[in-house]
Amino acid sequence: MNIQRSNPINISRYGRSRHKAHDFEELTCLRTTESSQSFSPNLGSPSPPETPDPSHCVSCIGNYLLLEPLEGDHVFRAAHLHSGEELVCKVFDISRYQESLAAHFALGVHQNINQIVEILLGDTRAYAFFERSHGDMHSFVRTCKKLQEDEAARLFYQIASAVAHCHDHGLVLRDLKLRKFVFKDEDKSLVKLESLEDTYLLAGSDDSLSDKHGCPAYVSPEILNANGSYSGKAADVWSLGVMLYTILVGRYPFHDVEPGSLFSKIRRGQFSIPETLTPKARCLIRSVLRRDPAERLTSREILEHPWFLACAGLTAIACPGRGDRDSDQTVPEASMEEELEQYFS
Repeated sequence: MNIQRSNPINISRYGRSRHKAHDFEELTCLRTTESSQSFSPNLGSPSPPETPDPSHCVSCIGNYLLLEPLEGDHVFRAAHLHSGEELVCKVFDISRYQESLAAHFALGVHQNINQIVEILLGDTRAYAFFERSHGDMHSFVRTCKKLQEDEAARLFYQIASAVAHCHDHGLVLRDLKLRKFVFKDEDKSLVKLESLEDTYLLAGSDDSLSDKHGCPAYVSPEILNANGSYSGKAADVWSLGVMLYTILVGRYPFHDVEPGSLFSKIRRGQFSIPETLTPKARCLIRSVLRRDPAERLTSREILEHPWFLACAGLTAIACPGRGDRDSDQTVPEASMEEELEQYFS
């Protein structure tokens, strides 16, 4: 596979030097337990973080230290030995890393998509290093309850820009949700798409898909109804609409404690928009959350919507003062986002 691109990634093979304390196979994985999940919009406080496994070994890979696991046995917090820069390391089987990272190689650079800093190849594992993030959009919205329109427009424009760039280059994201977008800076003003590993790279202009992949709260009606194929890009746009609604309102447009009832509401496509939103914001939501995929705006057309221009002159409001807490306006914890496949297996 040709992995050249506009800004070549540094891909090298690390040797057995005095800097290499342990190979990845010697690391002890952090054990995780599955929590009970539901689709209820009424939530308590976020769960405290798990205590890292004390038996985990710090490993040296090239010029990087692999520190504690962040996700299972394949995502680690990392630090550069010389600069001290903190990064995230994703570990892949050496025989499949090109396949796993193919979307990154195909897309090239975009400011709102996470970029690979360097790839190191070991005997059995490939180590891809990414810039670290400063929290995700799901947690941010859940903490803030909902965002004022000016801030929502600024962040959502970046989200839609990342999706439009992917669509322009033949990439369908399939599993779009707020948790996939993370902040590039501590001020939480710059957003990037964290991962491309669940995406589908199209062979041509036809974006027809047939698999039922994604998160139930964000899934489009045609995926639930389709016995055959559906437009992958249009399904992504529906997910963008769910994200926009959630950012502005503070809850999902479709929610229920029972998956079957949730899917019935999505199939009907009926939802209410608070009158507190501006007409342009309500217009954009309705333009993307349309039952008929052919009637939805494309990701590129979303960026041209007048709502963004209307919000450009508004004054930003700090996060802690956003609205009152209401049990009907809370965004579920990320752990409640189950995968769709289990309901169609």
